[in-house]
Amino acid sequence: MSSTEGVNFYFPIPDVLQNDRLKLVPFVLSVHSKPFFELANKYPEVYTHIPWGPFEDEATFSKFMDKIFFQDRGWVLFAILDKTSDDALAGALGYIKTSPDHLNTEIGAVQIFPPFQRTHVASNAVGLLLNYALNLPEEGGLGLRRVVWQANSVNKASIRLAERLGFQFEGILRWDRVMPGAGKAGNGKELREGDPKSSNVGRDTAILGLCWDDWVLNGAKDHVANVMARVK
Repeated sequence: MSSTEGVNFYFPIPDVLQNDRLKLVPFVLSVHSKPFFELANKYPEVYTHIPWGPFEDEATFSKFMDKIFFQDRGWVLFAILDKTSDDALAGALGYIKTSPDHLNTEIGAVQIFPPFQRTHVASNAVGLLLNYALNLPEEGGLGLRRVVWQANSVNKASIRLAERLGFQFEGILRWDRVMPGAGKAGNGKELREGDPKSSNVGRDTAILGLCWDDWVLNGAKDHVANVMARVK
């Protein structure tokens, strides 16, 4: 059985993207749903900055993931396996909002479990997706022109990670999203009286981008390789 079982992405996805520290494999519900749900339930803070979760049970989680990542051809999720820890499940991330017409995608749905935060995991996972997205097909990539990074404006760690990997800050979308559920990080601003969703905080979104000319002409590809290789 191929590890791309159920993948419904616009572009071809390999069975594995990897280097000597990490590997990304397509998220397969029958394989990854249960262990991921259990870890996310153990560490619910991984949902603080993203517009879904936590989930009350695995069935609800699996149904949601199927709708978002397997029914929409612009979205595909990868499980992050840490090769330095016996292929332990370290989190997930994916390509989202992908446009084959405009040759762009976004790296999103980034959830790194706390034991793997502030390690090599996040930089290597994002770096592997950047290489696959921005390298030309003759180099084993997709040849996209632009990769987007969006982060809750208060999620400074996410913004720092993107900037460390060469993404350029492009601006803030104010009041960009309503964050559903309790325990979400908002923009810290008061809502006006009578707001239709007064129990949900608002999010300002930081937009960053990394484009093909940054990658090829301005040294971003080599910079990302150096970041991925760092021990500390």
